[in-house]
Amino acid sequence: MRDVFKRIGGKAAVDAAVDRFYEYMLTDDRVKHFFANINMEKQRQHQKDFIAFALGAEGGYAGKDMRSAHQHMVDHMGLSDVHFDATVENLVKALRDLNVPEDVIADAGAIVESTRTDVLCR
Repeated sequence: MRDVFKRIGGKAAVDAAVDRFYEYMLTDDRVKHFFANINMEKQRQHQKDFIAFALGAEGGYAGKDMRSAHQHMVDHMGLSDVHFDATVENLVKALRDLNVPEDVIADAGAIVESTRTDVLCR
């Protein structure tokens, strides 16, 4: 799973993938309610920064840790495995739309999956 950021195509590819990802998320009845009162421009940029970092881009990440970022959604909005699974599905669709090779999608998916416990605050 080394160098997924480079293998996916770098910053431009991550940015395109996140933009496509949110097209799916904002129309997905399973998860769109989580974004009802969110500044989506800020959310998209935050997600681009996080995904780039998580996939191995150089530099750091200044955002909250996964538990802190999602605790409110777990406690007050019922964030669960169903929502996490929908998020992964939407990310995979976005990456496939951009013709990312399946082995790179699998590696990116494994990285995302490794965050499940923290995202769901278990």
